[in-house]
Amino acid sequence: MEEQLAELVAKVAELEAASKTTNTMFAETYYYLTIPLMVLIHAGFLAYEMGASRLKNVLASGVKNILAFGFMVPTFYFFGWWVYWAFPTGITLSEGPNGISGAAYASAIAWPWVEYMGPNIADNASGVFWGAFTLFAATTASIMSGAVIERIQVVGFTILAIVLGSFAWVVAAAWGWHADGWLVTDWGLHDFGAAGLVHAVAGFFALGVLINLGPRIGKFNADGSANDLGAHNLPFTVTGLMLIIVGFWGFLMACVIVPGEAWSWYGDKFATIYGTPITLSALSFNILMGFAGGIIGAWVMTRDPFWMMSGGLAGIISCASGLDVYWPPLAFAMGFAGGWLLKPCAAFLERRGIDDAVGAVTVHGTIGLFGLIMLGVWGSGYPALQGPDAPTISLVGQIVGAIVFFLLGFVPGYVVSLLLKSVGLLRVSPEAEELGLDMAKVPVSAYPEGIGMSAKPAE
Repeated sequence: MEEQLAELVAKVAELEAASKTTNTMFAETYYYLTIPLMVLIHAGFLAYEMGASRLKNVLASGVKNILAFGFMVPTFYFFGWWVYWAFPTGITLSEGPNGISGAAYASAIAWPWVEYMGPNIADNASGVFWGAFTLFAATTASIMSGAVIERIQVVGFTILAIVLGSFAWVVAAAWGWHADGWLVTDWGLHDFGAAGLVHAVAGFFALGVLINLGPRIGKFNADGSANDLGAHNLPFTVTGLMLIIVGFWGFLMACVIVPGEAWSWYGDKFATIYGTPITLSALSFNILMGFAGGIIGAWVMTRDPFWMMSGGLAGIISCASGLDVYWPPLAFAMGFAGGWLLKPCAAFLERRGIDDAVGAVTVHGTIGLFGLIMLGVWGSGYPALQGPDAPTISLVGQIVGAIVFFLLGFVPGYVVSLLLKSVGLLRVSPEAEELGLDMAKVPVSAYPEGIGMSAKPAE
């Protein structure tokens, strides 16, 4: 009898070990797959911005976007990842209530020389989780990139991209997208799909830059009216926007905490970054409903294919904060509202002399804050965090988060771009801009045999 009991205990232990290994391998594979899916976001931004540029600036827009991706990876490795784990409780860098933050914790797991930041064969978590966050960082830089096409210097843009992607956005994530984040623990902030802390931060960072960068030559007339400096290849731009949507599935997958050894503090269920429950089923319903609602809302307002596809993106962003709690018809309604609001909000900025070339400030900034705040209406009273006595979502808390995210984007965007402007590193010369950045800055031609030269030349 004792032998049989011992065999049974051994068998149970063996099964538990196998189950633990399977869960760990699943979690690692899951995050590994989110990374190439999120790379599609950058393929989309590349096509979107190159298509939206005039013929004389196509490759310059592409170079800038590629560099944004290239610089985000090492800078997020060397210091951005440390910032995320060090800053959740604020500038004091103290340990939070869940014990997974603060300077000491960050230094133990996130500096480049520690065991977790290299090929540690026993560690299934650090590299893939870091990789997913790195792609979030790269997304913020690409959002800003589209707003400033056709007149920004490469060096100035690269510096701005590093500040945004490896610091400003990361502080927002530490404060509002971490179980120890003070916006979460003190105010009950909830932003599952990062409408505020990724999109709004990047959008309003871009606004701060645009104020100092100024409009493209020829965009505005003496009376303040605006000219349409249209895309040279609208089909390419629209296709790029659809690729961004495809990549969004990876982005939102990576917002989910998968059960497994490395994420054991969230239990054995799928969870949000806050530890609250989520399922991939909920994402499937709500992403598609928000996307469709955004397309239809923009179509009702504009009938313009560019704004329709931008509306699809705005539709997802408008319901991103609450994708884990919304019922699908509500996600559709939020998406419709986001798509419908898009063009009027972009026109509001344009009437004030802001040349946001692809509408990035509106799509990501305005709509991101709209979605974040509206969750305070629809999700009020829902637990914002895992555990007993957890804070709950409230309209006040969401508004506080919106204000903080606006400032974390706009202030560094404005200040750093102003400093770059003062030393001549922000904008290209008028001569280079008139000639075209491809001719002035890029050593190859986008259309060496005249392909596409039937397009209307810039005036």
